[in-house]
Amino acid sequence: MNTPSAIVVGAGAGGIATAARLTKAGYKVTVVEKNGFVGGRCSLVRHEDYRFDQGPSLLLMPEVFHQTFSDLGTSSEEENLRFLKCEPNYRIWFSDHDHFELSTDLCKMKPQIERYEGKEGLQNLFRFMRESGQHYDLSMEHVLSKDFPNLLAMLRPKLLVSLMALHPFESMWSRAKRHFKSDKLRRAFTFASMYLGMNPFEAPGTYSLLQYTELAHGILYPEGGFVKVLEALADVGKRLGVEYRLNTEVASIIYSPDSKAKGIRLKSGEELFSDVIVINADLVYAYNNLLPPSSYSRSLTKRSASCSSISFFWSFNRIIPELHVHNVFLAEEYKESFDAIFHRHQLPDEPSFYVNVPSRIDPTAAPKGKDAVVVLVPVGHLVDDPSNPQDWDHLIKHARDVVIKTIESRTGASRLRDSLIHELIETPTSWKAKFNLDRGAILGLSHSFFNVLSFRPKIRHPDIQGLYFVGASTHPGAGVPVALSSAKIVSENIIADLSRRGGMVGSTFWMVLCFLLPFLIMLLYYIIPL
Repeated sequence: MNTPSAIVVGAGAGGIATAARLTKAGYKVTVVEKNGFVGGRCSLVRHEDYRFDQGPSLLLMPEVFHQTFSDLGTSSEEENLRFLKCEPNYRIWFSDHDHFELSTDLCKMKPQIERYEGKEGLQNLFRFMRESGQHYDLSMEHVLSKDFPNLLAMLRPKLLVSLMALHPFESMWSRAKRHFKSDKLRRAFTFASMYLGMNPFEAPGTYSLLQYTELAHGILYPEGGFVKVLEALADVGKRLGVEYRLNTEVASIIYSPDSKAKGIRLKSGEELFSDVIVINADLVYAYNNLLPPSSYSRSLTKRSASCSSISFFWSFNRIIPELHVHNVFLAEEYKESFDAIFHRHQLPDEPSFYVNVPSRIDPTAAPKGKDAVVVLVPVGHLVDDPSNPQDWDHLIKHARDVVIKTIESRTGASRLRDSLIHELIETPTSWKAKFNLDRGAILGLSHSFFNVLSFRPKIRHPDIQGLYFVGASTHPGAGVPVALSSAKIVSENIIADLSRRGGMVGSTFWMVLCFLLPFLIMLLYYIIPL
């Protein structure tokens, strides 16, 4: 039997993991990547000796990472990865100059929570943890490890039994209100919806699982930057036999008249052929640019999408001691700020934002005695609406001014502008150009209830055999650990589909053999002398 082959389009987390898994299963795999680096949005931004994480800076759900390496016959330790624990997890800064630190250390959390909730505060936290832990465990078992190829898949008995316990029809905010009476704690335990690019007043309550993994497992930071994890996975794949072709942009998918994926056509005109194609590029982009136009591809551009961001990468000539590794600055008008992002697709007048100082936990991120700082300001994704213009030059200036003013006002830091020696910026337009992200949405399609499970775009193309998708906008969704789960599901489906096709060939062979067997016996009877 010939060795099956696969081409993976895109070297993001899902593509890298899928390539390694398929190669380990015996496939000959080639990964083609538009950019000159692996990791996609998890790559690094550099300025001289300063280093910044372009994408995620918090490693959550560590068991998914450990399982991925284990499935590939190795471990994070064997790949020389070192995970640094962030303690506290992060500091939340409120508009009245108060602050709250989330931690895996309950002894540190207890007096803070009781300050807001009274003596019953810790019990309130325990109730929230029980519920969010249940969300986490049930999601890991019934959602993140299963495929949902059709609506019938949502009728699995175990999922149906668990559905109400997952609270998908209530928002994260409404569930937090049931556990905390303090508005500040409700904010502290809901803003993580932004990890999925969602509004906490609309995100399904299920996603409180994010707070659970932070508090139960802690927040880790890979030494050397988040991309080190994906580079390690890529190295594992290379050892197994994966071929990487960087700076190689795809123009279209090639398929036969009977709708079977055959290969890819590169922008250069070169054609590569394989038995299976896996697309790790932005799914909405792929449907609308790599495949022929269709009503379905057009409908994807109208689905609700995650937010985007204005991200600043700042090099300081000194340490900013008032800032921790992870800092969250929450707007006074909390709900209004999300309405501006998700309903009007704009930048709030007073935005909430996230500040990461990688050099606080990993000194290699900046020169000695200096700080590298990443600021992520959530903003609406790109819209083509003349009545709702998005003036990015103005919005960038406003975001920068508000961020610096807010940091100085709430933390007591001073002279930030004077200490800032270099700035790099990403906006929705640059996210779109650099990574082909539809509407510049940094986390793909939204995770509202009717955009997940069987309602989310499928991992198999509905009409083209041998064409699959992995990553943010397909099942199960966005985020690096979720993309790794997606890679496991997709790889298992590809291997099973090939086995079934092979099985059908084998079954046909035996059916024909059984049919011919009496005639063969008769033939042998007359040919072979008794």
